[in-house]
Amino acid sequence: MYAWVAMLMVLFSYRLETAFFRFGTNKENRDSAFSTALISILSSTLLFVGIMLFFSEFITTHILRYPSDVSIYVSMFALVLGFDVLAEIPFARLRLEGRPFKFAGVKLTNIGINVSLNLFFVLLCPWVLAQGSDTLGYSIIEKYYNPDFGIGYIFVSNLVASAATILLLSPEFLRTTWLFDKVLWKKMFLYSAPLILAGLAGIINEVLDRQLLKYFLPGTIDENMAQVGVYGACYKLAMLLALFTQAFRYAAEPFFFSQAKNKDAKLLYAEVGKYFAIFGLLGFLVITFYLEYFQIFVDIEYRAGLGIVPILLLANLFLGLYYNLSVWYKLTDKTLYGGYIMSVGAFITIVLNVLFIPTYGYMASAYATLICYFTVTAISYYYGQKYYPVNYDLKRIFGYTAIAISLYLITASVANVVTVPVSLAFNTILLLFFLFILYKGEKESFQKFFLSKSS
Repeated sequence: MYAWVAMLMVLFSYRLETAFFRFGTNKENRDSAFSTALISILSSTLLFVGIMLFFSEFITTHILRYPSDVSIYVSMFALVLGFDVLAEIPFARLRLEGRPFKFAGVKLTNIGINVSLNLFFVLLCPWVLAQGSDTLGYSIIEKYYNPDFGIGYIFVSNLVASAATILLLSPEFLRTTWLFDKVLWKKMFLYSAPLILAGLAGIINEVLDRQLLKYFLPGTIDENMAQVGVYGACYKLAMLLALFTQAFRYAAEPFFFSQAKNKDAKLLYAEVGKYFAIFGLLGFLVITFYLEYFQIFVDIEYRAGLGIVPILLLANLFLGLYYNLSVWYKLTDKTLYGGYIMSVGAFITIVLNVLFIPTYGYMASAYATLICYFTVTAISYYYGQKYYPVNYDLKRIFGYTAIAISLYLITASVANVVTVPVSLAFNTILLLFFLFILYKGEKESFQKFFLSKSS
């Protein structure tokens, strides 16, 4: 069921949070845009969740093909999804108004509650029951905890955390005017509708490869699932850069809209793009140079797939650049192009995986991800220069990228002929060399930045 979360979140929210950035940037329109979006999301969420609750048994038995007695899982999942969708617009307002501490605080509280309750239900309660009646809290746990409910407690944990999120965001709900502007809603929906296609295509690019590996690898289903496990475990290391990309996206999207009327907006967008590339490349080098340490996040039996990590790191770098470049179709209200571009990426993902997985296994999936994100970045840049030209410093972006990849290739070749300590020392020298290049290349920019701050 959790595999459906990303897709259902796109459908249930119909990307109205991005439309809120577009139409709520001006303070005089913000309350109207917020209340209109919130009422729309609240109404549709009640409808969608109500349908899921009413047909929970049908969904369980006919779609998910589970026994009917676990339909309670679907009901809880529907409520979790509903709470999370309702939180999207208030979270968008926090991002737009530049309130990162509350945004992060609510997000981290959600995670803390979720993890703590999982540990309580999955580990502590069974342990207490196993210790016997003399253990502290035994009588309460014995009375209220049902071991047969099993993974249901994972849904309970998530449901409590999501409900707590809504409670923490309640001040944002309470201070809204609760006015619905039909004309504004139509504009917002027409703006966001193509982004639904972009969002669904983006999900295909992110998660479909693991499903295709299951069916197109040449082994038995058990052998294929083992390969999927290796791919998924090593994919987690690439997520370290993806977390940076996601954090950037949270901050950049409302920032781009808020700066749209600034006369130097395009210069600012170009600088943001360049510095994203710089920090992304630093992340790429740090993870690949010190993979000996980062691999501890992957169990030893899964480390055969570590070769995909540099490829997926570069893929996430280009995905971040795409987020930078996508500003053009969001600011010019040409969001349909976003749907087209990501659909091209989804087509590439499907075709390359289907054609090459049988021969090259999960390496084909990694390269397909890189080719997909590089292609959508290139297409977005091409059309962006036609409709909203921004003078990105491609010379330095690709220059730094070429240097970083060259340094990685050097260290990869050296790693096979020297000991681990020598390799790590050599990699440190190369990293310092890259930092020196960045300093020489960006010295004037750094000086201008600090001078402007001091003045």
